[in-house]
Amino acid sequence: MAEPRAFISFDVDHNSDQKVLFAGQAWNSKTPFSHEDWSAKEPMLQSQWETLIKAKINKTHFMIVLVGRHMATATGVVKEIAMANAQNVPIFGVYVDGATSNSTLPTGLARNRVITWTWDDIAAAVTQVMSEGKNAS
Repeated sequence: MAEPRAFISFDVDHNSDQKVLFAGQAWNSKTPFSHEDWSAKEPMLQSQWETLIKAKINKTHFMIVLVGRHMATATGVVKEIAMANAQNVPIFGVYVDGATSNSTLPTGLARNRVITWTWDDIAAAVTQVMSEGKNAS
């Protein structure tokens, strides 16, 4: 199997910097996954965005949600999580931007599926999700 592909979900209004840092570090880490920048590059109708994102999530093996301090207002993240769940794409979260186990989580993401930002923990989570959902053999 080729290297697993991840969809990175994040709060575009508050965590774009953390997404850039996470994605950049991921390329240079020893974590067992690849990713592409599948963020919408221009404004579009909601229906177009949903169609585009559903298709992109379907092409991945799992979703990583970057959980920042403002998740309560991240409606796009909630929609992406729902799309992943509907397509049986496993999900885990990573705390960023000072978020902790006391921070609000987006709807659909379980607290026990969110980890600290260490590449060893992320590698372990990738290994776990590759045996779940649509990846289960």
